[in-house]
Amino acid sequence: MAQTLAHPTTPVRNRRLDMQLDKLRPEDLPRETEALAELLHACVHAGASVSFVLPFAMPEARAFWNGEVAPGLAAGTRHLIVARVSGKLVGTVQLDLDTPPNQRHRCEASKLLVHPKARRQGVGRKLMVALERVAKGEGRTLITLDTRRGDAAEPLYRGLGYEVAGIIPGYAKAPDAERLDDTIYMYKQLD
Repeated sequence: MAQTLAHPTTPVRNRRLDMQLDKLRPEDLPRETEALAELLHACVHAGASVSFVLPFAMPEARAFWNGEVAPGLAAGTRHLIVARVSGKLVGTVQLDLDTPPNQRHRCEASKLLVHPKARRQGVGRKLMVALERVAKGEGRTLITLDTRRGDAAEPLYRGLGYEVAGIIPGYAKAPDAERLDDTIYMYKQLD
């Protein structure tokens, strides 16, 4: 069974959002793959810049979780945190610990995904706060990440205390257009 990280309640427009955060174990992934693939598929089709471009089919989404994420979970070099609302998976983020020997103090946040229908409800913020707790538990003191310049996640990261390290122009192809988007590299020192 996945390790439950929290059962926070987040206020949302005069109602309360009952959200559960879990850290998945390697053995949890097979039963969660379909929901994770659906989440990734929905995010890419909504324009999320998370390494994939359209057309993007469900088999590709499943292959990502099974081929790219599963080995890191099994090796203990990656954490996968998921958010559920009313039992439905609505978000996820990954913490990559696979760093060279001279960088064991840092880690990387990657693939913050929030279902398009669950955005602007605090899901991303709760996932990132949980990710920071896991990073601290792993003895990491520096988190790095990258995001598309101007993306909705940029103000979220800034609001959580992430600072800009630099901008690389034309870094990645847009998921849904023939253009190259700038990427912002950010970091946060953990207390």
